[in-house]
Amino acid sequence: MTTNSSTRRRLAAGSALVVAALLGTAACGGGNDNGGDGDGKAAGFNAATKGIANKSAKKGGTLKFAGSQDFDSLDPARMYYGFAWDFSRFYTRQLVSYATEPGVKSTSLVPDLATGMAEISDDGKTYKYTLRDGVTFEDGSPITSKDIKYGIERTWATDVIAGGPGYLKQVLDPKGEYKGPYKDKSKDKLGLKAIETPDDKTIIFKLPKPNGDFEQILALPTSTPVPQAKDTGAKFGLKPFSSGPYKFESYTPGKGGTLVRNTNWKKSSDPIRPALPDKITVTISSNADDIDKRLIKGDYDLDLNATGMTQSGRTEALQKHKANVDNGLTNFIRYAVFPETVAPMNNIDCRKAVIYAADKKSLQTARGGPLAGGEIAENMLPKSIKGTDNYDPYGVLKDPGANVAKAKEHLKACGKPNGFKTTISVRNNKPQEVATAESLQASLEKVGIKAEIDQIDGAQSSSINGSPKVVKSKGYGIIISGWGPDFPTGQGFSQPLVDGRFIVPSGNYNNSETDDPKINKLFDDAIAETDPDKAGEIYKEINHMVSDRAVYLPFVYEKTITWRSSRLTNVYTADSYSGRYDYVSLGVVK
Repeated sequence: MTTNSSTRRRLAAGSALVVAALLGTAACGGGNDNGGDGDGKAAGFNAATKGIANKSAKKGGTLKFAGSQDFDSLDPARMYYGFAWDFSRFYTRQLVSYATEPGVKSTSLVPDLATGMAEISDDGKTYKYTLRDGVTFEDGSPITSKDIKYGIERTWATDVIAGGPGYLKQVLDPKGEYKGPYKDKSKDKLGLKAIETPDDKTIIFKLPKPNGDFEQILALPTSTPVPQAKDTGAKFGLKPFSSGPYKFESYTPGKGGTLVRNTNWKKSSDPIRPALPDKITVTISSNADDIDKRLIKGDYDLDLNATGMTQSGRTEALQKHKANVDNGLTNFIRYAVFPETVAPMNNIDCRKAVIYAADKKSLQTARGGPLAGGEIAENMLPKSIKGTDNYDPYGVLKDPGANVAKAKEHLKACGKPNGFKTTISVRNNKPQEVATAESLQASLEKVGIKAEIDQIDGAQSSSINGSPKVVKSKGYGIIISGWGPDFPTGQGFSQPLVDGRFIVPSGNYNNSETDDPKINKLFDDAIAETDPDKAGEIYKEINHMVSDRAVYLPFVYEKTITWRSSRLTNVYTADSYSGRYDYVSLGVVK
């Protein structure tokens, strides 16, 4: 995502038990009282995938998150986990953001700090915004255009605050001329030429060339305003300076934190965020099974990570508490990726041997089966993104089992007829990922490929799996991961994964280290294309090339079993956040 669509999540189809507490499908309108009373009762199976479950405008109480995976960062410039983006709306704002609406309606962009959507001119290369009155930081100081520019400039400082998406750099500074505010020699540290701030209320973006997704990019947390005087560099994520309705009272990495109301936030200046709870708590625990037990017990309201319940948790939930469960199809793909810099995965036939040797049905089962894992995936483009098709060069849909004969054929072709040794890297706090690693390990062993599993700290993934140097030094020939669209286009899904210009020393998500000039050029062509259907055809071509390159082994188009506390109000899944609940709209029954 994170992952993130006009379809980051296809809503679950099929039968569902929806009880009377499910009140219509209208949006909660950013917290306005549209009727309905949260009554603290379970709303019904799949209620949040079909509208707003337990609708209410009541304020107060404590919203309780729990997760087995900590935030990769709370710094909006360096976060890249999808759940972190969703959570960040409690304490960050951008010029534009996503509508607080259920399902596909959530993918509509609406003004946030800006008074309206951009005034676009110069053949799509100039975007002008005017800031709202009354927008402030947590200390009451006004948010200015210069704060927004400075916050954006921070994303250039990848040597200090690496980890976040690189779209703004690619769009505004494709030649890499700007070095970031910490190396900026101008007096005000606002030397990025592509952004102009003629006064405190006006900000103008000058793009070197058009990008049809630019406002989608501005909606990402990387456009969050940061006042220079409050920037603590690499430490900013330990206590971010809020521009939203909540501020951090405390945060301890690996343990969690607490947000309280930002008393200087004004509802009149914010049409998006209802700010219903008085307090928000986050508890981090590596024991995912225990988290599920405590969710069911009522100690917590929802899973921060939203990657689905564990096997034992979902079994109990479906059997005894089905009205508290949602089962939606996300826009994430779960997969294994093969770094081309790590021998013998630098040989395409060795990579193909792994793909053919893998038992895709077993991998689906390890993920949780068709219900809790998802549909078997044949390629690396979500079904809801323009350009998707059923391209299946390895015959996965025809025969999802292991193709031992083809695997041995490619082992011979890569000069390893008796197999080879490699290492699988997997996050230790993701039981489904560990299970898929073990499934893959068992399949590979049958053709002579000896794969050792290295379980890493999930919170350190961006500095381990995200470091090409570390990946090579540890000999990670296979990395287990997952990805959802950053925004609902081929650029928003595929570019960070396979565009060579997105390879960075830390926080790297192009784990295969694919750097093909033809693929890079096709991204430029697709991004410049203003017709979404024509752009989709180019993304289709890219996807076919990536499949043929054999750098990915997709497992499933993800589906999850997600717990929803009976205390929660205004619960709905949002396509804009890959089908997670839209966190910023949530309230609780006190």
